[in-house]
Amino acid sequence: MSLANRGLWGHLWLLWLALLMLLGEAYESISDDTLKALPRPNKDFDIHKGALLSPILRPRVPGTPGSTAVLNHFADFFRTTLPKWKIQFQNSTATTPVSKWKEVPFVNFIASRDPPWAHVGDVSRLTLVAHYDSKLEPEGLIGAIDSAAPCAMLMHAMRSIDDALEKKWAAMKKQGVDTSLEEHRGIQVVFLDGEEAFETWTDEDSLYGSRSLAAAWDNEANPAMSSFKTPLSSISLFVLLDLLGAKTPVIQSYYETTHWAYRNLGSLERRFRSLKQFKSSSTEPWLVDTSKNEHELKPMGGIQDDHLPFLARGVEILHLIDFAPFKGFPEVWHVIEDDGEHLDLDTVEDWSMLITAFAAEWMELEGYFGHSDLAQKREDEDTEEEAIRLNKKTEL
Repeated sequence: MSLANRGLWGHLWLLWLALLMLLGEAYESISDDTLKALPRPNKDFDIHKGALLSPILRPRVPGTPGSTAVLNHFADFFRTTLPKWKIQFQNSTATTPVSKWKEVPFVNFIASRDPPWAHVGDVSRLTLVAHYDSKLEPEGLIGAIDSAAPCAMLMHAMRSIDDALEKKWAAMKKQGVDTSLEEHRGIQVVFLDGEEAFETWTDEDSLYGSRSLAAAWDNEANPAMSSFKTPLSSISLFVLLDLLGAKTPVIQSYYETTHWAYRNLGSLERRFRSLKQFKSSSTEPWLVDTSKNEHELKPMGGIQDDHLPFLARGVEILHLIDFAPFKGFPEVWHVIEDDGEHLDLDTVEDWSMLITAFAAEWMELEGYFGHSDLAQKREDEDTEEEAIRLNKKTEL
């Protein structure tokens, strides 16, 4: 190696260390008090009358009235409950092995919220994802774990953090903190259509919605001089939920570069359990790889799912799917029994709390959830110290 190359590698190593420091600085843990005070879904996950979950528990094959009804449910929820979120629909069509050369419509639903001072193209977004379609066969399949329940989990999580987001951004303006120093960090939920194969899983007969959205976001240019060239490059982390809602899930870590986020989620799981805030009966950890470092992960290459078109374009992925080599997928996977009655609702609720906490930490919402001691503490925080903390991130 030449001296010039040694100097180059030295600079790259220092840059890598700085990035690691930035990640550690940017990720602020939430307190035990906040974990215990996070809102719970309560009756909203009732499989018959629950406001969030029950409207999704129906067949949702792309291009059918059931699919349209669930899409309208998502839109109504965000428009009425979270009116400050931006709603988008991304449309595409494709033929399928069973459509007899007719084009089938696929509609992806995107809801996002950015800091009010941020410009288009300058926001990095935590992206939380689930597919909302169900399989064509067996006829009448609902797909409760696959993936009605994950959709409801994300709806609850976004509703739970929205007020804290509003308070944080309002407090920053009130304190006079220079918002140009704050990383422009937003959040978005994506409900994907057409994940399931219509006949047999192939590269062409699967992932219809995610393939379309990844390509569209990769080809869409943000305004000139934006921090991020495309909507795709603005994704800070793509968190995909799939096959969640059965008892005693097993979630592995698949990617070295996001294992730190997996371990943070595992830490939240342990804390929920130690605080006795989980309702499910499982005593074994769900995230089974938290004790490993990134070099100890099994080189499985992941599972075929909606993340693949994004992974192929360089997006960082955290894949939360109930699967392990020793047990396979959940017992109800792709069979008619995958319905509301076979959900373990305590596990569904625990997942919703875990995702809420993860999103709250990512968005640095500690102190903004309204319980009096933490709210007062944040209100009394010295403005100068807050500015120094934000400036420290910028310098890194």
